Amino acid sequence: MDKLKKVLSGQDTEDRSGLSEVVEASSLSWGTRIKGFIACFAIGILCSLLGTVLLWVPRKGLHLFAVFYTFGNIASIGSTIFLMGPVKQLKRMFEPTRLIATIMVLWRNKGLALIFCILQSLALTWYSLSFIPFARDAVKKCFAVCLA
Repeated sequence: MDKLKKVLSGQDTEDRSGLSEVVEASSLSWGTRIKGFIACFAIGILCSLLGTVLLWVPRKGLHLFAVFYTFGNIASIGSTIFLMGPVKQLKRMFEPTRLIATIMVLWRNKGLALIFCILQSLALTWYSLSFIPFARDAVKKCFAVCLA
């Protein structure tokens, strides 16, 4: 966690190639990009959850689900553009460390909509964390401490 703080504050002098690559990808500051990412990601998750709840509305439920869930996915996936930019994201989303998460994000199945909504949200969260330096390590360490 300390390493993440150092990197985000610009105090880390060792192996900054990943962060400097991210910083050079956009004219926005790192803080602005993080705020944009969080805002879009939160809106996307809320829309996806709302769509999942609306699935059980009589007659119009399936249509409402499709609209809200699709918009939520677009907003959530679009949120990572704030971190890396669209071209770099498309190139990196099929790297081995993100392949399973990418497949989970793209998977759809009406009969298991609720289960896949939950799995897709978790996969999208894990995928998005891969664009923030050391974020996955921080989450792993947090869970290890909580489960210990």
